Amino acid sequence: MLSRSSFTSLVVGVFAVYVAHTCWVMYGIVYTRPCLATAAAGAAGGCVWPYLARRPKLQLSVYTTTRSSIGAESNIDLVLNVEDFDIESKFERTVNVSVPKKTRNNGTLYAYIFLHHAGILPWHDGKQVHIVSPLTTYMVPKPEEINLLTGESATQQIEAEKHTNALDEPISHWRSRLTLNVMVEDFVFDGSSLPADVHRYMKMVQLGKTVHYLPILFIDQLSNRVKDLMVINRSTTELPLTVSYDKISLGKLRFWIHMQDAVYSLQQFGFSEKDADEVKGIFVDTNLYFLALTFFVAAFHLLFDFLAFKNDISFWKKKRSMIGMSTKAVLWRCFSTVVIFLFLLDEQTSLLVLIPAGIGALIELWKVKKALKMTIKWQGLRPKFQFGTYNDSEKKTEEYDAQAMKYLSYLLYPLCIGGAGYSLLNVKYKSWYSWLINSFVNGVYAFGFLFMLPQLFVNYKMKSVAHLPWKAFTYKALSCG
Repeated sequence: MLSRSSFTSLVVGVFAVYVAHTCWVMYGIVYTRPCLATAAAGAAGGCVWPYLARRPKLQLSVYTTTRSSIGAESNIDLVLNVEDFDIESKFERTVNVSVPKKTRNNGTLYAYIFLHHAGILPWHDGKQVHIVSPLTTYMVPKPEEINLLTGESATQQIEAEKHTNALDEPISHWRSRLTLNVMVEDFVFDGSSLPADVHRYMKMVQLGKTVHYLPILFIDQLSNRVKDLMVINRSTTELPLTVSYDKISLGKLRFWIHMQDAVYSLQQFGFSEKDADEVKGIFVDTNLYFLALTFFVAAFHLLFDFLAFKNDISFWKKKRSMIGMSTKAVLWRCFSTVVIFLFLLDEQTSLLVLIPAGIGALIELWKVKKALKMTIKWQGLRPKFQFGTYNDSEKKTEEYDAQAMKYLSYLLYPLCIGGAGYSLLNVKYKSWYSWLINSFVNGVYAFGFLFMLPQLFVNYKMKSVAHLPWKAFTYKALSCG
């Protein structure tokens, strides 16, 4: 058996190896070894040269169609045409897109983005590159919120009746943003060791004795956020689409491809569009350098969280007496954690947040069982709860605890009831259950710090803090810092 110090050292060692390995992997992503050869020796050496180095005149065309593949210009609509396209200049344009009847009936609409020579139609250009992206996605619509006291207007009732049967069924949503990138570096690849992530976006052509890769066109799917989605109604004939373009470096392109693959993998494992959106926000809303710093901070946060969790579990596992410990504070922490979990569940929060919250709630329930000296015996399918007895010192602690809770209730209960009444009058909710959970969680967030007072009162009366889990407190303080 490993001692506690040995186990902690092992965890810290594994953590250090993990950080070092992650740094090495990230370096391998952002750094690509170039092909060190001259143009004359490039053909023999297997180098792949950039076609953009020839500075061709390019044109950007965006088409829409309900088909996932097209062979000619039939049944497609041109929505954006940028002549004399400058790959170095960023732009953003908003266009109105005609929505076909098939798409309005819960169908899919695709965008075909072509980068081709100026003055030549894309299907007549042998050196064109294109990429396809769906402009629609399927999501369960968010339930409508109403004022629980005044109800809803007749218009709202009619609209609600239309969607009653479809509330639990995914419907088509419009992606109102399309973000394009072109890799602009005149980078010469080594043909014998092309990066697999970029290779699938590359199209090669033979020009004389050398091999060239055509412009690498990329769609930034991480910029497609849930907040930008719009429900497609059957009466809608046109919807706005914001097309934005910016150049991208090779290092950032490779990093972005890996991140998009990671988000796609999450969805393949059953994570919803909303779950994936939580991950997208980490990358899209953060500068890359700040993101790297955030990674290291988050890694240390995870380490201290784990050590705090380990020491907290060890403390309560060995706990046999509640002398000097506020039972009311333990009950409050349990109540708070369960309420926050139910609130996150009601808000259909990402599984990335919901699962840790659920585990935390189970641990707090286990602590309550230890604090109340509760045993559970099953009589068939019916549980029977038995509570242990307290000794004189524990009873003295309970007296101080009850006294502190009595004074606290004079302040806490009126504030919570007043806040719940105010939200009932002024805030809209999906149901009475939603109002109840929101009222509880608002009380937890607003006044939860007050429940430290019973433990502080017990510490003051007993003139001691030796009974507290100081190791766990220390790691939690480092984690929060």
